[in-house]
Amino acid sequence: MPSTPPEGQPAPTDGRLPAAAFAGVGERPFSLYVHVPFCASRCGYCDFNTYTAAELGAAPGASQDAYLAAAVAELDLARGVLGGTPEVQSVFFGGGTPTMLPPDALAGLLTAIRDRFPLAADAEVTTEANPESVDRAYLDTLVAAGFTRLSLGMQSARPGVLAVLERRHTPGRVGEVVRWARAAGFGSVSLDLIYGSPTETLADWRASLSAALALAPDHVSAYSLIVEPGTRLAARIGRGELPAPDDDTHADCYLLAEELLTAGGYRAYEVSNWARPGHESRHNLAYWLGHDWWGVGPGAHSHVGGVRWWNVRHPRDYTSRLRAGESPAQAREELTGDQRRVERVLLELRLSQGLPLDVLTASEQGRLPGLGASGLVEVADGRVRPTLHGRLLADAVVRDLLD
Repeated sequence: MPSTPPEGQPAPTDGRLPAAAFAGVGERPFSLYVHVPFCASRCGYCDFNTYTAAELGAAPGASQDAYLAAAVAELDLARGVLGGTPEVQSVFFGGGTPTMLPPDALAGLLTAIRDRFPLAADAEVTTEANPESVDRAYLDTLVAAGFTRLSLGMQSARPGVLAVLERRHTPGRVGEVVRWARAAGFGSVSLDLIYGSPTETLADWRASLSAALALAPDHVSAYSLIVEPGTRLAARIGRGELPAPDDDTHADCYLLAEELLTAGGYRAYEVSNWARPGHESRHNLAYWLGHDWWGVGPGAHSHVGGVRWWNVRHPRDYTSRLRAGESPAQAREELTGDQRRVERVLLELRLSQGLPLDVLTASEQGRLPGLGASGLVEVADGRVRPTLHGRLLADAVVRDLLD
């Protein structure tokens, strides 16, 4: 089931933000995230805020139509709160499975955004999709509506691995969807992969990487499997039905991904993301670089000017709040200057471009020679960057560096 959000502080029912949050709004890059909470089935490893039809049942306000009306209402709220309607640099539809919505409905949400916010002329507009949730006509509709990027959940090319993850598609379906996406006119196609699944061998992972490379995507995300408490996968491992993931195997998988993807012309611009030049995910970079964004939908998170908030998680509660003319925010937090600095270190040290040295305190800069001698970071041109070894130990590097 979905994980539990932090406690936070009470959020105003009208969605207003502190005056300090507006300093620089419209000057800093701004993005929109739209969370679509529906899935055809729940994968065994998933603890995202998503719901199947069986989980929702006949809950009032939890239908797709109710969700769509509420999402548009939240866009109205966002426009009212932000006042000057900052120009939108990127839009990302995630979930869940956004393509569980009919194509005209998903395209309609983008139209609703465009009617309320100015979109940059070169705005990146992404939707996630599962291979079994789209066909050629669906993708044609999205491109005609203004979508520019498709992020496809491939996960693995091995049927046995897909079965352990409880994924519903067959490996061959991914290639078919990539061909449709190219023909439809998507400017970028990204494939999401997961490594380190129970029973997956290094040969399995090599086969998945090779299959992904054969499809010539523009972008590849490769994520280490995390066994989240409360998931079916965690229960199966707990009962001894499946072996627990092994850290050394995860490291071997990561190194193999770096080797094959780099040889294939991709560059690791973030710890888990590789892209051909010019196809980096601008939306995800907005998160890693601490830009402003508004998250629409149940459980969606937002950040504007150092204020972070998150919406109520169940679709029923989300639609109920907005029908009552209230903000769907469950709680929020106002970050201090030092908290924002620490988050900047945490996030930007995941990027190949690294972090400006002047973000670090004098004592933190004093730790860099030791981290460099250990082969974890390199310092050049006024920036500190993670090495390949440092990427493997990204969390530990940050922990050892910060005061």
